[in-house]
Amino acid sequence: MGRGPSIEGRKNAEDAKRGKLFTKLIREITVAARGGADPATNARLRVGIDKALAANMTKDTIERAVRRGSGADGADDMQELRYEGYGPGGVALIIDAMTDNPVRTVAEVRHALSKNGGNLGTSGSVAFQFARVGEIVVATPDTASEDRLVEVALDAGADDVVADAGHSTVLCAPDQTEAVTAAIRGAGFAPERSDVVMRPGNRVAVDADTAETLTDLLEWLEELDDVQDVYHNADLPQT
Repeated sequence: MGRGPSIEGRKNAEDAKRGKLFTKLIREITVAARGGADPATNARLRVGIDKALAANMTKDTIERAVRRGSGADGADDMQELRYEGYGPGGVALIIDAMTDNPVRTVAEVRHALSKNGGNLGTSGSVAFQFARVGEIVVATPDTASEDRLVEVALDAGADDVVADAGHSTVLCAPDQTEAVTAAIRGAGFAPERSDVVMRPGNRVAVDADTAETLTDLLEWLEELDDVQDVYHNADLPQT
């Protein structure tokens, strides 16, 4: 009879996943801090710090990232890059990265795409299919909680609320994300995620083989150290 992964093996995998998440969050804070080291006047930094605290990052680690980004601990050579391209089946992709070595990063992204039926496009080739929006995901297990969330979110300035399978996604203007999230928390909800994302205007249906290949590609891209976020317009089943 086969045996599952050991406790030590699972812990090592969890530690590696946590370490990768911390690396991405540190980069996000570092780059955000270029706009000012005070989160009270730098909304992007404030959001990055909130995400890091939610992931149980220590305040010392956060403060070091802020100092580096603001120049207090020397020059920061991290660059923000956005790649646009296509996955299997012509699915549109936006890949956001932060890197100190753009040559390495583009080579890794191009390799991942080529191995999974995709290719890089030119700047602007797919971005028009996406919009930058605030997106807040909240568990709404019943109709009453859905109705209450809609009321609270719209009163706080949200543009729309989309319900699906026990969860609701609140959509708002990027600069309203914090205020809407605060109102939702104040009403007793616990948002599972609150972020500014690139959301596709329409999602395209893909067959099972394409969905499997695309899922492999997304996992590959998200494993790359330099990649922060990956957005696509495929209609994939929720996992």
